Amino acid sequence: MSDNPRTSPVSLVPLPREIRTDGEEGLVLTATTRLSADSEAKGTLSWLQRELGAATGLPLHVGEEEDARIRLSVDPTAGLGREGYRLIVDGEGAIVVGNDPAGVFYGAQTLRQLLPVDAYRDAPLGEETVWRLPAVHITDAPRFRWRGAMLDIARHFQPKREILRFIDLLALHKLNVLHLHLTDDQGWRIEIRRYPRLTEVGSWRTESQVGTSKPPVFDGRPHGGFLTQDDIREIVAYADARHVTVVPEIDVPGHSQAAIHAYPELGEVGEIPVGTQWGIFEEVLAVTDNVLEFYKNVFDELIELFPSTYVHVGGDECPKTQWKNSESAQKRIRDEGLADEDELQSWFIRQLDDHLTARGRRLLGWDEILEGGLAPGATVMSWRGEEGGIDAARAGHDVIMAPTATSYLDYKQSESPDEPVPVGTLLRVEDVYDSGIVPAGLTEEESERVLGAQMNLWSEHVDNARRLDYMVFPRLTAFSEKVWSSHERDYAAFEPRLREHLLRLDAAGVEYRPLDGPRPWHTRPGVYGWGYSPDGEAPEQGHDRA
Repeated sequence: MSDNPRTSPVSLVPLPREIRTDGEEGLVLTATTRLSADSEAKGTLSWLQRELGAATGLPLHVGEEEDARIRLSVDPTAGLGREGYRLIVDGEGAIVVGNDPAGVFYGAQTLRQLLPVDAYRDAPLGEETVWRLPAVHITDAPRFRWRGAMLDIARHFQPKREILRFIDLLALHKLNVLHLHLTDDQGWRIEIRRYPRLTEVGSWRTESQVGTSKPPVFDGRPHGGFLTQDDIREIVAYADARHVTVVPEIDVPGHSQAAIHAYPELGEVGEIPVGTQWGIFEEVLAVTDNVLEFYKNVFDELIELFPSTYVHVGGDECPKTQWKNSESAQKRIRDEGLADEDELQSWFIRQLDDHLTARGRRLLGWDEILEGGLAPGATVMSWRGEEGGIDAARAGHDVIMAPTATSYLDYKQSESPDEPVPVGTLLRVEDVYDSGIVPAGLTEEESERVLGAQMNLWSEHVDNARRLDYMVFPRLTAFSEKVWSSHERDYAAFEPRLREHLLRLDAAGVEYRPLDGPRPWHTRPGVYGWGYSPDGEAPEQGHDRA
């Protein structure tokens, strides 16, 4: 029997809080295996039937509780904690008890990991496989409430099917937040019915910068796409069934070229094109009443689509040059008694904060929203190192940690010249795994303001699903253990479990970056729709993002 999760013969990621194993045979799934669930666990039962049924070819029918070999239930009195679960497997069957429906779902995810790796395929292989669950007793619960990943679909659009696949991969790793970056200089990716030109013209650009060479090189190909409101409803429902919250981001008042192209009156200088380059640009929103009304209407449609408590307003990398030279911006500063353009940005953000708060939502923004003052209910996402998170927590704001050096999935994974378009600083799997979350120096009360963390995939150089997989995994796998498990971390102990977990990703068709170096096809320019060779020049400061 083993009571130490680190030395358990059962290989699980993320590492559960407690694992006990013994010499019993466990449970073998067969054509007669029945499942049951109470009313609150029926969603997980349907998911388990669908996923395991597809992989194994077994019918996995629903039966009465007394006849079922796999039983799922919710019991908030079981002392498991938020999103916690208990999984017991022996020769008689398997029982998953969750503190809440999310806990049952995570228990079922662990149950799937106990099976052979072919449980992650979409159809049986036609071979005789023994679908055995080992005898275990697992008690588990997450360390942090916010365990997220951001997907930028503004720079390079990812269609709905890829977003749904990404949600499945988040859920597989017990991550519970998908932050969708929906708008930027290079594209507007969500249908807003009141303002159709946002997608009619704002979702397409004439070409895209490729690589990081100077002067920039362009591919000469139009790029675009957007999600309809029905697409969004489908994505949100799909994620909800997997206990993933989808948090939308509309980036203001900078990073708004696509919106200004669609409606030039939103900007300070009239009509401009949708952006084709990466970086930070001078074009910003005007701060007139009409612009505020426009975005309040946008956010009203947004909150009808996304039930998330949090709505992300960006707020990052907003140059002030146009405001310094703008008569209307300077009048706003005078009329509102503001000190400067930094306070003007804060004033703009507070107008949106008041609007969202009145509708029962909470504003979330990058740490620049701290500059010039911040409304009490706003939550800060710290990306420029840990300093923004520290300042926000000390000021009484909730914080989500996403510092560039350890959280940016577009950053290079080795110094090899074979890495595709290496940008930023080196961020290896072990760097992600070993890095901390709660900044040092916070008091216990301030530390409780840290809701959790997330990894961010900026997509300037990610124009297809294969490249997405390569940049995200297995670094996101390492992150999942960091935000879930409460154990002291030891990468040397983690790596063997990670290598076994990669077999699951193989079966699921995930084209991750191998631990030993790039896959050969990543070194071939012009293949799989990239159309450019890697180069070694680092980008300038920006959400490329250095």
